[in-house]
Order: sequence, then C-alpha cells, then structure tokens
Amino acid sequence: MKKMDIGPMLNAYPDSMGGRLCDIVDILRRPEFRDVFSSFYILPSIFNTDLDRGFSVIDYSLSELYATRADLDALGELGISLKLDFILNHASVLSRQFLDILEKGDKSEYCDFFIDWNKFWDGQGEMTAEGYIQPRPELIKDMFFRKPGLPIMMVRFPDGREVPYWNTFYQEVRYDRIDAQDLVRGAGMQYGKAERIAAIVNAGLDEGKKPGEIDFGEYADCRDAAVAVVESRRKYLGQMDLNIRSPLVWDYYREVLEALAGYGAQIVRLDAFAYAPKAVGERNFLNEPGTWELLEQVRGLAEPLGLRLLPEIHESYAKKTYELIASKGYMVYDFFLPGLVLDAFEGADGSRLAGWIDEIVSKGMRTVSMLGCHDGIPLLDLVGLLPEERIQQLIDTVVSRGGYVKDLHGQKNIYYQVNATYYSALGEDDRRMLLARAIHLFMPGKPQVWYLDLFAGKNDHEAVRRAGPGGHKEINRTNLTREQMERETQRPVVQKQLELLRMRKTCAPFCEDAKISAESSGTRFSVNWTSDAGHASLEADLSDMSFRISVTGANGEKLFEMAQ
Repeated sequence: MKKMDIGPMLNAYPDSMGGRLCDIVDILRRPEFRDVFSSFYILPSIFNTDLDRGFSVIDYSLSELYATRADLDALGELGISLKLDFILNHASVLSRQFLDILEKGDKSEYCDFFIDWNKFWDGQGEMTAEGYIQPRPELIKDMFFRKPGLPIMMVRFPDGREVPYWNTFYQEVRYDRIDAQDLVRGAGMQYGKAERIAAIVNAGLDEGKKPGEIDFGEYADCRDAAVAVVESRRKYLGQMDLNIRSPLVWDYYREVLEALAGYGAQIVRLDAFAYAPKAVGERNFLNEPGTWELLEQVRGLAEPLGLRLLPEIHESYAKKTYELIASKGYMVYDFFLPGLVLDAFEGADGSRLAGWIDEIVSKGMRTVSMLGCHDGIPLLDLVGLLPEERIQQLIDTVVSRGGYVKDLHGQKNIYYQVNATYYSALGEDDRRMLLARAIHLFMPGKPQVWYLDLFAGKNDHEAVRRAGPGGHKEINRTNLTREQMERETQRPVVQKQLELLRMRKTCAPFCEDAKISAESSGTRFSVNWTSDAGHASLEADLSDMSFRISVTGANGEKLFEMAQ
C-alpha cells in the first residue's frame, strides 16, 4: 500500500450541510473551503438504508434522496478522496437476502446467510415453549449483549413456523390493522362475523397487544384463524446478524468492497466488526482468534482494491485493544484525544496529552483522530489512562454544560459516551475551541473534522425533544442550511479553524515522515513536527488558552503563523 494521506478529513452525513451531497460539493468549491480538506468521511445514509441514520444498510447503492454518481465524481475532481462505511456484522431485514427468506422460508438460498439461532445452539441448551433454544447458563454468562434478553428476532416462515434469527442490534415487529375483507380472503369467514372480529383485532393492536394476546371473547373459536391472518401480514424492522461461515456472505463482502472502491473510497471504516465472529461459549464481542482471522480475510479482499481498513471499536485504554489492532498493521481510531483535550483544559495540565502523543509516535501507530463525531464524546475509553474519578469529573462537567449520558442498556461502566457538541462541551468558548482544533491538527495521523465542530455548533436540545426516547444523539447532528453556513462562516472561530485546516493540508512539514514530539511543563504545552520539508510548532498556555503557531519551510521561509 502507498503512503497514507494525512490531510484533514471532513465528516458529515450527506444531508448535514444543505440537504444533499451536491450542496456539500458546492460548499467545498467556495473560496473559503479551497485547500481545506483532502478527504471526506460520508456517513452511511449515503446508501440505501432504513434505520439508525444509515447504519442499517439495505444495500450499498446510492440513496436517491441524497447523492448521485455525479456528486462523487465532483468530489474526486476537487481532489477529495472518500472514507466510507462497511457494516460487517449485519444487514437490514429489508435486504434482498432477508426478504428472500421471508418469501421462501427453507427454500431460500439465503437461509444460512443470516444466523439461525437454533442451528447455532443445537445441543447446547433447552428448547423453550416459544420455539427458541435457551443456551446453558455457563455458555452465555460472559456474552456481551447490546440489549436486554437474548439477541433473537422470531421470524415467521411461509408455512407458519417461527424461526429465531440472531439479532444483536435493533428490532421491531409491526402488525397492520385488518378489515373484514382480509379475514374473508385469508380465513374464509362470513363477512358479518369478519367485521366484528376485525374490530376486536384492531382494538387489541391499538392497545399494543400482540395478536396472540388479544381476547376474542365470544369469537374464541375464530381466534387461531384470525391470528394466522394477522401474523401473515407481519412486518419487521431491524438489523440481522450475518453468518460469516456462509460462502454467500463472503461473496457479499467482496461485492460491497468493490462497490466502495468504485465510489472513490480509499479508507473503509469497519463498523460493528467485533460482533461478527461468534462461537459457543465465547463473549461474542472481540472473540479471539476469530476477530483477527475475520479482519485478515477482509483485508485480503480490500488491499487489491487499494482500500485501507479502519476497524472501529470502543474499548478502554487499559485493555490495549487499540495497540493490538495497530500492531497488526491496521489504522486505529484515536478515541482518547477528545477526553484528553478536555482533561488538559479543565486541569490546565497537558502532561497526559503529551504522553499520549509520545506513545502514538513511539509505537508507530497510524491514527485517525477527531474531537466530535456522529456518536458522542467517548470518555470511558480513557479508563486506564486517567483515574476513574477524573473521568467522572469530566462526564459531570460536560453534562453540566448541557450534555447527555447514555448508558448501554442500563449497564454502568460497560460503555457509554457523553452526547454533546464539542463546542458546548468546551463551555461554548471560542478560545477553547480554536486551541482544541490547533492541538487536534498537530496530533499524529489523519485529523477527522465533524462538520458541526467546524461551525462551532451548540447543543441542539430541541432536536433531542423532537426525536423522543433514544434521541440523545441528535444533540450533535443538526442539519445546517446553506443560509446558516453562510452566516456561521463569518464568525472568527470558524474562519480561523479553516485557516488552520488549510495549514495542515498545504504546509509541507505535515507529512508521514515528520518527527513529532510533545512537551508539557506546568500550564505550558507544545508540539513540534520536523521533517526535511521544514518545521511546525505549536506552543500553548493552558491557563488562558493562548497559543502561537509557526510553520517554516526547508529553507527557513515562513509558511504560516497564528496566535491567540
């Protein structure tokens, strides 16, 4: 593989900045954005998706709502390469493969494309009255579940059988209201009786009951026939886990990677990859050696296409998973930087941040760093790097500034993030935002910039209210109109961030061959990049957020200066 491009990378949904990808292209053509970004991480709602704002993929064709091939070509003409998502673990229930199962049942060629729970656990537990195997307790005591209960969705086959399929993430089963004609055609009932039974069924569904829970009263003798009609019309939403033992899944993986490369991707982010390798008695999250075997097989498909893989995973610093991924030659996310910057600012002490920079450099890790992102600020990743009481203080600080804490299904200290814009997490202070960006751009690796951070966006509590339960992430996902961006671009904190990004993209000392060092003494913090192409330095005082940046070329000529 050729050297990694470490220029700045924009990060947004295709509709984040104006409504469609073509609007973002127009913005990147503006003089203010010229020579600012070399890459663009477009989140997966650019594809044909249904849930989770893109992370439930039906297929990897472009969304007709948001993007065209011409938009991608235009980005390429601007010299902007892409980072795109590949969701390894699951696909939508509306994928053609799963729809084929719903239509054909056991006769579908895709029966084993997804994981039949009972086949997986055959001989490893007891069959329940509901039709799924309850594994023996010792086999699941260490399993990592993303939601309460077993990760199952019961799927109705055409012959009426209920078959459990593995479903790690979201699921929803919907029942449509019926009318008399449905019961006449589906159950052979007389019309008059069918009208009354349809009313009973619809009243029960309106109360949130499942068909089998409805009391049919004097029409109990028609219960089974009516329930069968309602169940035959069952609809699903959700993401079903893929069976990586199926050759058809590997054909699918190959097709997806070829499509992503064809769109212009150079980096492929592997979402939820750690859930894909499953084995009886294992944790079923980051299983070993299955996880690494999976990654190597995917890399074997990706590298001939010129694709670099970026496995995405949240684990505490103490577990050193980031180090293990890097040691195997993969790019790694720097999920520690957002919290370390907050820690440095709140304590006016950059020693831990300097130590992290030294670790990245000394271990030769190729990182992708960010401040904010579409998910949240990952503070619990810092366990083992900061004292836990200090992490809690940072969480409390961000919450006091309007952020939200989302536990993982009520499980404390397993994994959660604080949901807030980074600007609001910093106290909506322009000096802090600008120094945070300066530090970010002097970090080793490739800097990824969340669009809302660039525009110094504030917490969007109204969006959270509109989204309802589970809508906490909308606090940092405000879609900006063209008018809003034009107005916000006039703010000095935005203009200066653009200047810094242009510095990072165009100044020659910022290259993979540069030697990077960091120092911290009292409230003073500094980072230096030195290469044959010149020298870049950042010197900051964390007590008042003042800083000075100086970049010189190989012959000592001045390339860039900024101070605050």
